Parts: sequence; structure tokens; C-alpha cells
Amino acid sequence: MTQARPFPDSPADLLRRGAPETPILCFSPAMLRETAQTFLDGFPGQVTYAVKANPEPAVLENLAAAGIGAFDVASLSEIDLVRAVAPTAGLHYNNPVRSGAEIARAVARGVRSFSLDSAGELARLVARVPAGAELTVRYKLPVKGAAYDFGAKFGAEPAAAAELLRAVAEAGYTPSLTFHPGTQCAPPEVWRAYVAEAAAIARAAAAEPARLNVGGGFPSHRMRAAAPDLGAIFEAIDSAATAAFGAARPALVCEPGRGMVAECCTLMTRVRALRDDHVFLDDGIYGGLAEMLSMPMTDRIEVRSPEGLLRTGAPVPRTVFGPTCDSLDRLPGHPMLPEDTEEDDAVLFRGMGAYSGVTATRFNGFGALTLATVDRLDD
Repeated sequence: MTQARPFPDSPADLLRRGAPETPILCFSPAMLRETAQTFLDGFPGQVTYAVKANPEPAVLENLAAAGIGAFDVASLSEIDLVRAVAPTAGLHYNNPVRSGAEIARAVARGVRSFSLDSAGELARLVARVPAGAELTVRYKLPVKGAAYDFGAKFGAEPAAAAELLRAVAEAGYTPSLTFHPGTQCAPPEVWRAYVAEAAAIARAAAAEPARLNVGGGFPSHRMRAAAPDLGAIFEAIDSAATAAFGAARPALVCEPGRGMVAECCTLMTRVRALRDDHVFLDDGIYGGLAEMLSMPMTDRIEVRSPEGLLRTGAPVPRTVFGPTCDSLDRLPGHPMLPEDTEEDDAVLFRGMGAYSGVTATRFNGFGALTLATVDRLDD
């Protein structure tokens, strides 16, 4: 998606210029590069990007330009997206369930790093992946601290993970370990527990992992009063790896998705109608606001007039509906919006760069999001 320069200064400037009526994801490359630099400067290892969070070519291009040299991919389509903008980037195919045909096609595209969490997947990989490639065993723990648990679907129990790690090494592949603590995981102690368990798995397997991928799960800023402390998480991972592995410490890898791209976009919606305390927007849970059902409600919302002026009335609780004919198309709870909100105002949701576009449906003919590049997201 292209846009002629000069870009609007901000979402408010976009409104002043006459923004389209359809929902808009206001994208700031500068904010994306700033977040990438935070990870590159602070994380004690290789920083990759989980493409699933936002596969827009503009996002991938900016991350590659910022110095992200490898990407976590979960499908052949994501492999092709990355190859189109970063032909020499490293690819970590970390969806641990694939068909034999998908594995073979990934190998043909140059992928040499795969995750697994079962003996069946290991057998499929060994039959198709050249010896020496990296095979990364994914494990899980019953620890809490995330918005929802990725261990319910993927990951081997520690004892099974040790057997798999040993089998990987014995088969002539480069053994590594990985975990995912769950999305929006803020407590540093969760990472400490997972890193400590990685060392225990390695000891049980009598195999030294070349790398430990600490997953995604890095939290984004969803609530005004709860900005994530990425530095504390980085420090916890670093110190835990040294304490657990000592001189045999593996190289560390992370694969942020949400934590990398959430802040680079603001979702701009419009008030289609007002009825008492009911607000009807032109986007909802079938569109860019789908995650509102499963994640804590964000309060990083502002309302602006069609001319871009900030509404400053006292906040009042509202019932907020999306545009579809389904009465379930409603934001949870009662978001606080200014009492002077009017029809045709813009309602802006901050921190919406992750999953807003990829999870949007076209139910009832709604849900299409326009990407608009802006210099910054603050007015």
C-alpha cells in the first residue's frame, strides 16, 4: 500500500485534511523503528519479528531497515511475504504443526530453522530437512501471567521435551529450545521460570541447546496506568539464563509480535449514530476491534471532532456497538467517552498495530481497514 508524501503529521492532521469514512489504521514508521530499537538495544540476543501480528509490507520493510534480520513465520504465505521485502533474512518456521508438503516447500525456500513439540513432527522434519539444520523443541509450563495461555495448544511437557531434544541431537541436527509464555505476559518471573526449566530439560537430555528462543508474549501498552516494563523482562531473561546455564549458556533469541508492532498504529473509527448512551461506530468486534473480546479493555481512547479537535467533555460510560447487524457486535463493558461526543466524530484507539488488520472479517460487508501513514501518533 502506497501513499504520496508528505505524510500527514498525525491522526488529527489526517482528519483536518479530510480522512476517509472507512476505519483507518494510522501507521507511524517512526514509532515502529523506535520500538524495534528498544528491543535491539535491550534484549540480550537476536531479535526477530513474529510476522503474524502484522504482515503489512510497510511494517516488514521498516523492520528490516531498522536492523531486524530474521523473522518468525508460521506458514508458507508468511515466508513469501518476508522473502518479497527481505530476500536474505533468516526465517524461523515456528509453527510446530505442519504437513509434509509444507515442510518440503519451506526447505525449498531456504528455511533451516523449525520448531516441533511431538515425535510425529520430528519424524516429518527428519524425513525432509537437511542434517545440521536447527530443530527447536517447544516446551510448556503451567505458569500464569499472560492474557491467555498458548500452552493449551502447543508445547511438550518438560520430560517429553528432554526426550525430543536428545533425539534431535542424535539425529544430527542442531538442537535448540523454545517456549511462549502466553500473550501480553508482563511478570518477569514467568520468563525466569521458563528459562530455568530450559536448563533442566537440557540436563535431562544430556544435550546442550545451541539457542534458547524465549518466544513472544512481550506485553504492549493497553492501559494508561500500566505501561509495560520491557527492561525488567530483558534483565530477568539475561540473569536467569546465566544463573541456569552458567558457561553452557545458549544464544538467546526473542520473537516479539504484539510487543513490537502494537504501538505503531492507532485505529481511527467514526461515530455513525448516537442514541441515548449508545454509540454506533463504523468498526467493531468483527473488524479491527476483535481482540477486545479476549484482552483487557483498553482505556487509551480519545475522541476528536471531524476537524481534528480533541473532545474534552467529562467522561461518561457508553454502550459501544460496531456497524454490523449482530447485537453481539459490542465492546465489552462501558467504555468512557466524552459527554460532548457527537455523530461523525472520530474515536481513536491507541496501541492497535497488532492483529487489528489480520483478524478483521468482512461480515455484513464491513471490516475493511485502510492503512494511512503518518509521521507521528501524538498531535
